[in-house]
Amino acid sequence: MKTFVFDIGETLVRDDRYWGSWADWLGTPRHTLSALVGAVTAQGLDNSEALKLVKPDIDISAEYAAREAAGRGEYLDETDLYEDVRPALAELRELGMRVVVAGNQTVRAGELLRALGLPADLVVTSEEWGCAKPSSEFFARVLEASGAPAKDTVYVGDHPANDTFPAAGAGLRTAHVRRGPWGRLWGDDDRVRATADWVIQSLLELTTLAGKQGR
Repeated sequence: MKTFVFDIGETLVRDDRYWGSWADWLGTPRHTLSALVGAVTAQGLDNSEALKLVKPDIDISAEYAAREAAGRGEYLDETDLYEDVRPALAELRELGMRVVVAGNQTVRAGELLRALGLPADLVVTSEEWGCAKPSSEFFARVLEASGAPAKDTVYVGDHPANDTFPAAGAGLRTAHVRRGPWGRLWGDDDRVRATADWVIQSLLELTTLAGKQGR
């Protein structure tokens, strides 16, 4: 292992604020939208389908722009990070690993994440790259950013269809993290267990794996 590449939503960052702000904007109870996100997740659908269940005629791009214009757009701060993020990323770098953050997010999310000063060598989003998971183009870009062969690159994420399966298909090693609705729902799935190199509860488990490699 030489490089660890991390997904963003529900791997490094909680999605509470994201979905809560959408619920407030659409004028629906936060619990209602949260339940709908769970429902579409269980059906294997894209989570944006939850917004369509609240507002069937929604133009998500237009609504996103309207939120930004109203000063109610994307926002991230330290409280959005899972508690293990900083110590895990920092320790991986101390162990000589390259640390990359690359997930399906907007340009604005990339700016906000970089402003947090994460212990990472690179923080980039799909919108900045112009390609998104689960496309092969995205994982080709991941390997470029890794600077290491696929067999020495570990992609860490919570979503089987966006993270574990396509990353493995591109030849990368994979760690499925059991957090958030996707990570927990599919953490014991037979196909996930068969595909992922590791199924982990905490990012700190990765530091143990990387540390053992150097012994």
